Amino acid sequence: MSGRVRVPGDKSISHRAIMLGAIAEGRSEISGFLEGGDCLATLGAFRSMGVEIERQGPGRVSIDGVGREGLSGCAHPLDLGNAGTGMRLLAGLLAGQRFDSTLSGDASLSGRPMGRVIDPLSMMGARIDADGGHAPLTIRGGRQLIGIRYALPVASAQVKSCLLLAGLYAAGQTCVCEPMPTRDHTEQMLRSFGAEVLIRDDWICIQGGQLLHGVEMDVPADISSAAFFMVAASITPGSDLVLEHVGMNPTRTGVIEILRMMGANITVERDGMAGNEPVADLRVRYAPLTGIHIPESLVPLAIDEFPVIFIAAACAEGETELTGAAELRVKESDRIKAMVDGLTELGIGAVPRVDGLVMRGGKLTGGRVRSHADHRIAMAFTVAGLAATGAVDILDCANVDTSFPGYVDLAVAAGMRLSVSRDNPV
Repeated sequence: MSGRVRVPGDKSISHRAIMLGAIAEGRSEISGFLEGGDCLATLGAFRSMGVEIERQGPGRVSIDGVGREGLSGCAHPLDLGNAGTGMRLLAGLLAGQRFDSTLSGDASLSGRPMGRVIDPLSMMGARIDADGGHAPLTIRGGRQLIGIRYALPVASAQVKSCLLLAGLYAAGQTCVCEPMPTRDHTEQMLRSFGAEVLIRDDWICIQGGQLLHGVEMDVPADISSAAFFMVAASITPGSDLVLEHVGMNPTRTGVIEILRMMGANITVERDGMAGNEPVADLRVRYAPLTGIHIPESLVPLAIDEFPVIFIAAACAEGETELTGAAELRVKESDRIKAMVDGLTELGIGAVPRVDGLVMRGGKLTGGRVRSHADHRIAMAFTVAGLAATGAVDILDCANVDTSFPGYVDLAVAAGMRLSVSRDNPV
């Protein structure tokens, strides 16, 4: 694996840019926007609510904001596809509107728990109808929201962000406390759009009624997408790869810390800022890896990167143990089970736990694994193929484009021998 690679824009930031740009006053110009299925679903939802959004070229969109009270009701359900971030954040933003809304999604999204946002939103005065805490969600409009103080039972940036967006429409102040820090893109972006967000003794607070104003924004390359290339270069002898303009928000760099603890050779060549977000070029060279006990404090800072971190652990000498990551059970798939099943198929001994796993590194064999229509599982096992003694066939990969359009071409250009069969389209 060699050369210079710039992965697509950050998915988390792209979702939030569309949402805040839509309810801001004035035009927002966004570059580096991730044109993957999830973010395009969010973009489509706001178009359905009367927001003019134009795609100006690759990764560039302009949003003519309608202001905090300017969204219009939509006669049909807003289909978020596979976008869990889109659905949970939109639930908060729509809870304070004057019109009814219905949020729907695909089979995977409809199986993910939404009670974690429904419950606190109901405490704020929202009325949300759902079937057993799952999508579709029908959000009743015309409700006056009241600010609350809410301690998250589980660290979740999506739930925190949902409540902060609802807080823009609430009377008084809305405050959220996290058991452990999670990604803070919502707080940073609210500030970029002109809102005041206060942090006091671990409580993150926003005052209702604030107005947002359009901005120009450059979305950094997604560190979650860069993680596949970090591990690929780390486990492939002779590799020397530079990843350009990667978002280095300290609430997202857990994957780098974990890989460095395992012995990875990752250095920062150039750093700077893209708006309120730090960015850097990362140089990754091959290095022998060693198994570790992953600190629970790093789990929320690397929650989306664990599928490919497990591939690094499979190639490491010794044992790797993960605890405190029960959240992986309720992602696009049960990522603990999906990865354990796939690694077992490839000859690696991995023992699942309720909140993690224990794995001893070894020699990966070839084999056939299922991605369970989970984009990160699919891409993780392409990286496993670099270290395997035979071909790795990955089934059901159509959802890769939800987070990483163009993955195959970029991976091949960097040195991966990867092909797509007609029977198994990516």
